[in-house]
Amino acid sequence: PTLAALARGDALSWRARGFEPADLDGARIAIAATDDPATNAAVARAARAAGIPVNVADAPELSTFIVPAIVDRSPLVIAVTSGGTAPLLATRVRERIEAELDESWGQLARFAGRWRDRIRAATATGIARWNLYDWLLAGPVAAAIRAGHEAEAERLLGARLTAPAAPAAGFVSLVGAGPGDPDLLTLAALHALQRADVILADRLPPPQVLARARRDAEIIDVGKRPGDGPERQAAINELLVEHARRGRWVVRLKGGDPLVFGRGGEELRHLRAAGIAYEIVPGVTAALACAAHAGIPLTHREHASALQLVTAHGSRSIDDLDWTGLARPGQTLAFYMASRELARVSARLIGAGLAPDTPAAVVENGTLPEQRVLVTDLERLPAAAERHALQSPAMLFVGAAAASAAELHWFGAAPLSD
Repeated sequence: PTLAALARGDALSWRARGFEPADLDGARIAIAATDDPATNAAVARAARAAGIPVNVADAPELSTFIVPAIVDRSPLVIAVTSGGTAPLLATRVRERIEAELDESWGQLARFAGRWRDRIRAATATGIARWNLYDWLLAGPVAAAIRAGHEAEAERLLGARLTAPAAPAAGFVSLVGAGPGDPDLLTLAALHALQRADVILADRLPPPQVLARARRDAEIIDVGKRPGDGPERQAAINELLVEHARRGRWVVRLKGGDPLVFGRGGEELRHLRAAGIAYEIVPGVTAALACAAHAGIPLTHREHASALQLVTAHGSRSIDDLDWTGLARPGQTLAFYMASRELARVSARLIGAGLAPDTPAAVVENGTLPEQRVLVTDLERLPAAAERHALQSPAMLFVGAAAASAAELHWFGAAPLSD
């Protein structure tokens, strides 16, 4: 239908008959892609006889040229070919490259082209020029271009060229590692990990996530442990600034999303006060990922018109919550860091008026192969969780939608019950 429409609009010439060698008169190239091998071979013979380059689909032995799969990030263009032996493989490789190289690479190439003469004039040796381009393509200039701040990129590069002896500006990526499954890393998170000189990692991201990082990246464990005071966070803030001021690309890797129930906001303020450039790479937060892997539709239209994300970490957090608001019907509650507070959460919700038989589900190690899901109700929740020895990390879901895990689960072992 598409070709017929083009033919009606004179965009192409369609001759509804068999191939004739005269069809190649005036042609510069020929492509044979019919489902008849004999016709394709006839086109190839005629083209060769006329000295016309010819490509025959899935027949490299009949072709005089190959059509590669193209990744176009103009002026950067990449051609992928299997030499005609496996075109689908070349297409799959192209798809992988396209996922790795987003559209900003074309913008970056054009930017570098505009500065080429000035870079050449400002760098006396090949090594100095190489180091400058390495900084340009994998540092704050590239990050500014990806964020749409080309004027800032111009300023950064101009400053580097006028003061080459000054330490190169570093950069911090605040990256959400997602819920644990490395396949749930965003492409932006993966790109940041593969560019990083140093990674400051929480204790939540599993080794499989860190395995996606650049091989020579320095990895520093800054995960907090029970009993750590505010000085621990202050030390992390200073580490971020210290490494960035050494001209390094720093990734602050945090479980889930970096700005959901974490200290990401404090880290950003510290970076801003220190004059360090940064970006924020969102991650798949645990509430969404754990619910999906447990088969819990958080806002199922029959059960919930609202979703509340709540932290149950620490006695002060629990005491400060609006329990009356949380006990309102028609919503799903998603409690983070609740594994040690299930009894208190259950008692406070029931005390605020939520029915004791309200469905509840706990998802332990969500998205990982060892995931376990407990489906129960609010009243029996503490005893059931203790009986099955549920541990952190775990998400608690409360509301009618939580019961869906018993029916809609699809990942890992069947749900536990009491």
